[in-house]
Amino acid sequence: MNVSASRTFDRARWQARLDELRAAHHVPGASLAVVVDGQVHELASGVLHRGTGVPVTTDSVFLSGSIAKVYTATLVMRLIDEGRLDLDTRVIDVLPEFATPDPEVTRAITIRRLLSHTGGVTNDFNHDSGRGDECLAKYVEAARDVALDCPPGTAVSYGGLGYVVLGRVIEVLTGRTWDQALKDLLFTPLGLERSMTLPEEALRFQTAMSHLGEAGADPDPAPAWDLMPRSAGPAGRVIVSAGDLARLAGMHLDHGLAPDGTRVLSAEAVAAMQRREADVPDKWTVSADGWGLGWTLYDWDGIPGYGHDGAAIGQYAYLRVVPRAGVAVALMTNGGSARLLYADLFRELLAELAGVRMPEPFAPADPAPVVDLAPLLGTYKREGVVITVSRDGGGKARMRYEFVDGMKDMSPPLEMELEPVTETVFAASGAGPSFSEDYMPVVFATLTDGSQVCYVGMRATPKTA
Repeated sequence: MNVSASRTFDRARWQARLDELRAAHHVPGASLAVVVDGQVHELASGVLHRGTGVPVTTDSVFLSGSIAKVYTATLVMRLIDEGRLDLDTRVIDVLPEFATPDPEVTRAITIRRLLSHTGGVTNDFNHDSGRGDECLAKYVEAARDVALDCPPGTAVSYGGLGYVVLGRVIEVLTGRTWDQALKDLLFTPLGLERSMTLPEEALRFQTAMSHLGEAGADPDPAPAWDLMPRSAGPAGRVIVSAGDLARLAGMHLDHGLAPDGTRVLSAEAVAAMQRREADVPDKWTVSADGWGLGWTLYDWDGIPGYGHDGAAIGQYAYLRVVPRAGVAVALMTNGGSARLLYADLFRELLAELAGVRMPEPFAPADPAPVVDLAPLLGTYKREGVVITVSRDGGGKARMRYEFVDGMKDMSPPLEMELEPVTETVFAASGAGPSFSEDYMPVVFATLTDGSQVCYVGMRATPKTA
């Protein structure tokens, strides 16, 4: 496939297309930044807040959600470059206070495993340890009794808890808060003037409000801008403009160099982050073919790429990088059917600028295979979530996805029908288009230790009954 399909970025045409697709998918506001051959093109559309009508500009900042993990991973790799850490360093050798319920298992968790989501730690331990500079230290202490989703090294399971731990590793090794380390070691050398971590910093700028609502209608401003505690920062909160996110990607495209030639990361560290550490059983939730060190890895008909998705209570962010083409695309949104906007816009952009053909939307098989549901039925539980798989009156599979513990206020329970794709992969309807383009993947798997899990959102939830 020709990866240099077209190198010209037609600003007026893409602005019109962004406006059209944003309105069609009921996204209140969006900001788009595209890197082509080292140049950053920035576009904006819609409003920051439907209640005030303030327009989005290219200077506007949004919540990037889990894309924060890329920043934390990049910081960790910088410390490895400086010789302060090694990928296979055990976490307890840096943080003796780090623990899981099983001391032997704790000793098997390394920096590499946390970066690649193969450490077995969970995602939804949403512990509020306060607003003080000691919040990450307190989080790590509180997480000692949180059960693992799976044994370390047995599978990928998306684990935000691990990235908070990595944030604390950064603090211990640098003697600074994670927030300050991010400023000093990434934002400043890259000249990122619209990147920050704290709400009071965001108030200096035009800031996107979160919006929530039903699919197919304009959403309303959320009751709160962001519900995440400060301790979630290394896993889930960098506040950033689309242009600054694209500039971070540009540093990775340029093998670790800032625009002024300052070396931020070694070329070896940049390459290591893109090297496949693990395959993934769920290849649809975030279009992942594998996982590297912080990056989601893609394979578009033989064209490799990397990136990450992010979600933060009504705000959704998407980053895709195609190194062979020298292209990166960053999209920030503040509600509505953001996943559909991403899918339509990125399919067109990446096809034209990078020769990439993105996969078709995930959907049930036609004809549907005959599946024995009996081995799959039951209750699956991990920290913050209970999943119940059952049959309805007609014998069809259903799933209830319920937030519990510290996550109980995040969303009401989701009730979904499961339509088979294969014997172990199902398409769930009813989750809402911000979670998937039309259907949400639900994947059942047996791990190497024989345990059964249900994957939703890349998280492995163990079967308990």
